[in-house]
Amino acid sequence: MSDDEQYPPEEEMSFADMLDAYDGGRTDALQVGDKVTVKVISIGKDAVFVDTGTKIDGTVARGELTAEDGELSCAVGDHLDLYVVEMSESEIHLSKALAGAGGLDMLREAHHNQMPVEGKVRATCKGGFEIRMLQRRAFCPVSQMDVLYVENPEDYVGQEHLFLITQFEDRGRNIVVSRRRLLEKEQAQAQEAFLAATAPGALCDGRVTRLAPFGAFVELAPGLEGLAHISELSWSRVDDPQDVVAESDTVTVKILAIEDGDKPGRKKISLSLKQAQGDPWQTDIERFQPEMVVPARITRCMPFGAFAELSPGIEGLIHISALSFTQRVRKPEDIVAPGESVTVMIKSIDRENRKLSLSLKDVAGDPWQTVKERFKTGQIVEGVVAKRAGFGLLVTLAPGITGLLPKARIGEASAPGRIEKMKPGDKLAVSIDKIDLEQRRISLGPGDRAGDQNWEQFSPAAGNASLGDLADKLQAALDAKKKS
Repeated sequence: MSDDEQYPPEEEMSFADMLDAYDGGRTDALQVGDKVTVKVISIGKDAVFVDTGTKIDGTVARGELTAEDGELSCAVGDHLDLYVVEMSESEIHLSKALAGAGGLDMLREAHHNQMPVEGKVRATCKGGFEIRMLQRRAFCPVSQMDVLYVENPEDYVGQEHLFLITQFEDRGRNIVVSRRRLLEKEQAQAQEAFLAATAPGALCDGRVTRLAPFGAFVELAPGLEGLAHISELSWSRVDDPQDVVAESDTVTVKILAIEDGDKPGRKKISLSLKQAQGDPWQTDIERFQPEMVVPARITRCMPFGAFAELSPGIEGLIHISALSFTQRVRKPEDIVAPGESVTVMIKSIDRENRKLSLSLKDVAGDPWQTVKERFKTGQIVEGVVAKRAGFGLLVTLAPGITGLLPKARIGEASAPGRIEKMKPGDKLAVSIDKIDLEQRRISLGPGDRAGDQNWEQFSPAAGNASLGDLADKLQAALDAKKKS
């Protein structure tokens, strides 16, 4: 038979004949356990079909190539590294790892080529776990089960995972495996991909893994953490990170910096939660205007005043002089305390320097604005001794209104010795001698001058009479005394 008769003309050969005639199409070039690079040629409902380089296409279970979010991790045209797990004259099954029934030769080959092998955690044992893979018993040290500390080994019993065989001795009677090595490899790949696609200024989602007094650690990719310093957790002042976030919270952060760490290959990543939310001095300040009266929260007290927060990140100062009209303030804590809710008036807004000037006393109003209506010259009123001084007594007439009874005037009283012995808090009847609104001063005289009688009956007590009426009645009594 001639060559022409043995091999029909090319145009007369079927596609199947050409595949059979092509030596590269032989399936005996593949063996179970081989690691091959294949190309995705189509995607079905339950399987992904790949070009194995032979006349038979391979199939991979779609579930093996599906990510945790349910999305397929490959597309037509992608190349995948897989293992031949089963084959016949008509089909080739591939997988990301060896699984199912097998023998020592497959395990030995997996150890030699560092191929992942599927195994099931059967039980815990001293120092680790008993693993069943390819109908053989293996041992996984507890330190090699996970990249994290294994707190409750029993939680892993019954689970199926991929393992690398790290020891294969005594004809398979001593097999030691590691899941951690696979996880670390996957983490390294995920971290490399994340860092390649991320730069400072980017926003990304992460999971809070742990809290420390100085901030919160956030996992950005498997095994890759960054630190959000306590000052970057919120635009508000934060004393404890757990006031803002909790472990396992999903948060959006802004990448501030990516630097080389102390160890080779390690990265130091600085994060910010607050900058991912926008600057309140750019987004929220417009709703505040001078002279507005708004609620606020005292955040901290200093010797010179108290800071109050109007909204997260927008904080202003209530100077010590703006805390009270009615009380002499020696320290802010005499009036307010951190955490207290108050109402303040906005005095001024400095957007450029991010400063607010606030007032607590202006909300209640200036008591000196009503002095003319409340007090008259010659009026007798009952006050309270506020302070003794070398020049006389300071007497509080009403909240925020204090007058001076000069020492030289005390002798005019019917009983000056009694006044000389008075202490702060004692009640004292005084007369209004002079009112100076511009200087905010009121000069006082004794309410019971020598020669006066029964002045006490004209001192305002619980009655409804006005102070002016009482003064008139006192004057009438004095006139009656002169006529008698």
